[in-house]
Amino acid sequence: MSEFKLNKDFGKYVFNDAMMKKYLPKTIYEKLKKTISLCDELDSSLAKYVADGMMKWAVSNGATHYTHWFEPLNDSTAEKQNSFLQTTNGSKPIIEFSGSELIKGETDASSFPTGNLRATFEARGYTIWDCTSPAFLRTIDGIVVLCIPTAFISYGGEALDNKTPLLRSMQVISTESIKLLKLFKKNAKKVSSMLGIEQEYFLVNKDKFKDRKDLMYCGRTLVGAKSAKGQELDDHYYGTIRSKVLKFMNEVDKELWYLGVPAKTRHNEVAPRQHELACIYEEANISCDHNQLVMETLKRVAEKNNMECLLHEKPYKWINGSGKHNNWSLVTDNGMNLLNPGKNPHENIQFLLVLSCIISAVDKYAYLLRASCATPGKEQRLGASEAPPAIISCFVGEQLNDVIDNFIKYGKATDSKQEVKVKKEINTLPELWLDVTDRNRTSPFAFTGNKFEFRMVGSNDSCAMPITVINTIVADEFRNATEKLSKSKDFDKDVKKYIKENFTNHKKIIFSGDGYSKNWEEEAKKRGLSSIKSIVDAIPAFIDKKTIELFEKFNVLNENELKCRYEVGLENYINITNIEALTIVDIAKKQVLPACIHYTTRLANSINSIRNVDSKLDTSVQKELLEETLMYVRKLKNDVDILDKNIKTSHNIKDLNDKSHAYKDKVVLYMEKVRDSVDALEMIIDKDMWPMPSYGDLLIEL
Repeated sequence: MSEFKLNKDFGKYVFNDAMMKKYLPKTIYEKLKKTISLCDELDSSLAKYVADGMMKWAVSNGATHYTHWFEPLNDSTAEKQNSFLQTTNGSKPIIEFSGSELIKGETDASSFPTGNLRATFEARGYTIWDCTSPAFLRTIDGIVVLCIPTAFISYGGEALDNKTPLLRSMQVISTESIKLLKLFKKNAKKVSSMLGIEQEYFLVNKDKFKDRKDLMYCGRTLVGAKSAKGQELDDHYYGTIRSKVLKFMNEVDKELWYLGVPAKTRHNEVAPRQHELACIYEEANISCDHNQLVMETLKRVAEKNNMECLLHEKPYKWINGSGKHNNWSLVTDNGMNLLNPGKNPHENIQFLLVLSCIISAVDKYAYLLRASCATPGKEQRLGASEAPPAIISCFVGEQLNDVIDNFIKYGKATDSKQEVKVKKEINTLPELWLDVTDRNRTSPFAFTGNKFEFRMVGSNDSCAMPITVINTIVADEFRNATEKLSKSKDFDKDVKKYIKENFTNHKKIIFSGDGYSKNWEEEAKKRGLSSIKSIVDAIPAFIDKKTIELFEKFNVLNENELKCRYEVGLENYINITNIEALTIVDIAKKQVLPACIHYTTRLANSINSIRNVDSKLDTSVQKELLEETLMYVRKLKNDVDILDKNIKTSHNIKDLNDKSHAYKDKVVLYMEKVRDSVDALEMIIDKDMWPMPSYGDLLIEL
């Protein structure tokens, strides 16, 4: 690969504006650009010209195949590759890519997670071109494939993916935002749901990864005693990036830049071997597509560098896990950010109305926000000291808190706290103005300047569903405001009254303190805020009557599509928990118990050997170690047997809800008991006899 030049090579493998101009007829280019920029209805007659230009571009870069690239309900991507070869004329191949092939593809829908939305024998599913997300070339080991981002629907038109409802919600929030802006005599043709994603991940040595069944099968460690050194010294956070990791990060950035992914920030995170990559804001569907490319690229480049990238939320006990922060905002086609408070937010009535609607939406649909990121990794991480608590709350900062309090008391605010200049003690340092508010890292939904940051999404999860929920619940509140205020005869008076009512009715969701504290748990309970700690209890929110009414009102998801997501969510939890349970049983029976038997045999032989030399010699230490080891071995064997039985019993339950609770209450409980015994034994058994790398091996050596 030639030397990379950022200003020249960014987006080199993307069918971007420059390539569309080059390969498409001018009139076709202009029509397609209008469709993309304003979300107009796609004119299908454009497809054949776009397909031909896209194919010529791809073939000129070495591509022989294309694929419709989509995101089924398993939080990963899927594809079926087809060559551009259509037929042969004698000995010459005919290379062609038709408009119909670009617009629609067909795949087997029955083999993807679909709940009961599709029967196994109902196989047909369709991939449909998302023209707003640019096609790109993916190159792996010199093999070039044209990837076309698509939605994925069933034969009956139901959404079988994460993208379809996201696109629907983006259309809805745009429509309702435009109506809201008209109240303020502002005209916009489109309002975009913008998203910037921060991706956390761990790196581990590939050889050590292969020596851990739990990492290989489950993506996280199921056993492992605490390392003598973890993150206590805070020496890894923002620390100097080691050369091997920096080389990896640099390679990741370059691959992403070629694909037009705006990777911006890279740094060490809090835990050993934990890192972060953050991207610049893009429209939500493109940002979600790019985040899938980020995760794929992290894993692929890690493998090339004899490492494994761990995207699980909690790959290690005892240290911080990984999240994926979603920085969300709303921006008009002429560049106005609806979440920008300006210098004097107390005067910015448009912003305050938007803010009050968002706070109202979060309060009313907190349970749904929780469900939107309910994945198995949450069971190990959510509410721990490195993740937001399960209690949904909003942080708005000192400045906006003050404005909100004044609105509640007086129906208006007369001033806003301003930046303060830092007193200079050193002449050579430049002047610095402090922000008007701090950031609260314990808040699940925090206002951070001109955006909200939703921090509950897991590092391995798709951001599409959480953003779909945010777009939809906020659109609902925008519609409520528009319907009421559009009838007003004294708008200035009535809009302030509406803002005051929203702030008054939903102030309980605003919290600025420590979200990890026990005091907040008690306070939140008094306020009537929900705290759903287990995903098994969170997922039923998808089939709540209130949820169905909301999503059907905006045609984002219908009742069957919501039931599908409920069933897929529970099935995913059951399947992953079952795999983890079987894995820990396998580790205990085939690795740990044999190692313990070997160790105790050696101890017993040692005692006998010493006695043979001199029966009076002291063997109390060996005896104590032998007794302690045998005690844990007996406990481990007993707990493994019970776990084995509980897995079989739970697996045979027919009702999905009952089955998921059985796995949570019986299987997971005994997995923890098995782990406790294994971890205790690891601290006793000789290291050269222990059958897998320790936490110290995994976290210190790379």
